[in-house]
Amino acid sequence: MTASETGPRPRAAVDVPGLVRQARSGGPRAVARLISLIENAAPEVRQITAELCAARRPEPAHVIGLTGSPGVGKSTTTAMLVAAYRELGKRVGVLAVDPSSPFTGGALLGDRVRMQDHATDREVFIRSMASRGHLGGLAWATPQALRVLDAAGCDVILIETVGVGQAEVDIASLADSTIVLLAPGMGDGVQAAKAGILEVADVFVVNKADREGAQATVRELRNMIAMVERPWKTPIVTTVAARGQGGEDVVAALTKHHDHMAASGELERRRLARAGDEIEAIALTALRAGFTGLRGGDRLESLAAQVVAGDTDPYSAADRLVAAL
Repeated sequence: MTASETGPRPRAAVDVPGLVRQARSGGPRAVARLISLIENAAPEVRQITAELCAARRPEPAHVIGLTGSPGVGKSTTTAMLVAAYRELGKRVGVLAVDPSSPFTGGALLGDRVRMQDHATDREVFIRSMASRGHLGGLAWATPQALRVLDAAGCDVILIETVGVGQAEVDIASLADSTIVLLAPGMGDGVQAAKAGILEVADVFVVNKADREGAQATVRELRNMIAMVERPWKTPIVTTVAARGQGGEDVVAALTKHHDHMAASGELERRRLARAGDEIEAIALTALRAGFTGLRGGDRLESLAAQVVAGDTDPYSAADRLVAAL
């Protein structure tokens, strides 16, 4: 008897509590399995989230975002920071978001290629995630994946974005500290002024500082920073990530920023805002699912016909549609 004759095999049950226990012990396979279930929107996602929240640590990981235009060296800088934090004895998680293929939805896991030096270190967990069409430089599952790595005992979690443009700055709402990378000769200073990245960056990193024009980029950034009044004076750090130069300076700047936020209450405010954004996203997803169900029925069609006939207006029709949810 063939598989087609017997029908599809029933889906194996997932031992969510067991996976969470293994992840909390630092088991890499359990961590990978949990993130895969989240990425695939498995039925167990709600239970996974509940178990992870129940297992929350008293002091969450320091979440650091890295963003910047393509080609500035985000992956190389991430690898350099992993090495710098490992020198301090920290357990490090990396979420590297890659652009998805428009045909298969898959991603070229280039970040793992660049981070091979850390692939065998059991205190480092590297996960490449496909953006799957999600705008903002991140994958939709990134917030939940963060929770998995935090439960696994990571002291620091680095999130590397796809490589953003002017409007794609979602990382600032997800990270405790945001690094904006720039490189000389790429017009990044002008782009920063256009995008309002001054408000996004907690630390500026001018990478490839051995190239001509690096000091000019630093001066331009200093001039722009001087025009903005903020409680936190955004530092500018120069690096040559390909040679591993400057990693300690970036870590020092990030540590200083974390301490500043903790003392001022900004850290708690950012984490509250992050939780609020996550709740809102989940609620909107549920609402969209409800609207999708209504679209397949007669209610929306009937309301549309009433609007066309002039019997009601779109706002009143929308109110009735929302009430039906």
